[in-house]
Amino acid sequence: MDKVSAVCRKEFMKVLVLLSGGVDSATCLALAVEKYGAENVTALSTEYGQKHSKEGMYAQKIAEHYRVTRLTIDLSNIMEYSDCSLLAHSGKEIQKGAYSEQTDGKNPVSTYVPFRNGLFLSAAAAIGLSIGASEIWYGAHADDAAGAAYPDCSMAFVEKINAAIMEGTAGMICVKAPYANTNKAGVVKDGLRMGVPYEYTWSCYEGGDKPCGKCGTCIDRQRAFEENGVKDPLME
Repeated sequence: MDKVSAVCRKEFMKVLVLLSGGVDSATCLALAVEKYGAENVTALSTEYGQKHSKEGMYAQKIAEHYRVTRLTIDLSNIMEYSDCSLLAHSGKEIQKGAYSEQTDGKNPVSTYVPFRNGLFLSAAAAIGLSIGASEIWYGAHADDAAGAAYPDCSMAFVEKINAAIMEGTAGMICVKAPYANTNKAGVVKDGLRMGVPYEYTWSCYEGGDKPCGKCGTCIDRQRAFEENGVKDPLME
């Protein structure tokens, strides 16, 4: 992230981390705490009308583990016009299978929530400025961006949303995605190095007692742990 970090002009004060409760955001939070200390990190979780509340429950566990303040906001009214299968009001079933099987390389997958990361980061900019943060971190990674599956996870998006937020805040706050050039296995590898308690994370698009193991995010998660030679603690 040298290109992005190079334009962050404000002297560091604190960092605001987007925390969904999944592997990527939990690892991102751990990295921020490792670098700056828990006292300088705040987590931000967003309700957007998703089908289940397990993400929020696990986000709270992670925040408590790292002893950081966790803020929550509700943006679900903005998503009421979308019929994305991840949303509670949608009648669509969540598509199963790996993302590589779901994308044509040009269009987002069916579980792409319209401009979700753009919305989250814009809200985070306003909140971050209000609490004295100079950096916003989020856990985008290269696997999610591949094949246009989730275009708001790509490095091109990170650079452009950072430029817009920097311009709109007179350089007072910037966006960083420390894993944007790393695949999910690499994210998990770094998390294992830091001792991230992955048993406190939830990735599955379903809200059952255990992960379904069949949706795109479950498949990516399992593969990432397997490539690191360890078993996903939620699958034990």
